[in-house]
Amino acid sequence: MAEVRQGVDALDRALVALIAERQRYMDAAARIKPDRDAVHDDARIEDVVTKVLATAAVHHLSPDIAEPVWRTLIDRCIAHEFGVYDRTRS
Repeated sequence: MAEVRQGVDALDRALVALIAERQRYMDAAARIKPDRDAVHDDARIEDVVTKVLATAAVHHLSPDIAEPVWRTLIDRCIAHEFGVYDRTRS
């Protein structure tokens, strides 16, 4: 069990690094987008989720894990992006 936990902890550290990288892209997007209405894009959200589910299937990740995790990630990234957008425009 200790080895399993060590593996999970290592993966968690790697995931945090990857999510931080994703956040930096959201920071860039907030600076680039021409107006606040462009921050939330339903079509882009569905495109991302569709791509994630296809990749999840290839890697045998349950869609019951992948979809809610990514929808939450997207939701929080949009909230972050709104904050960055507002701070860079004030």
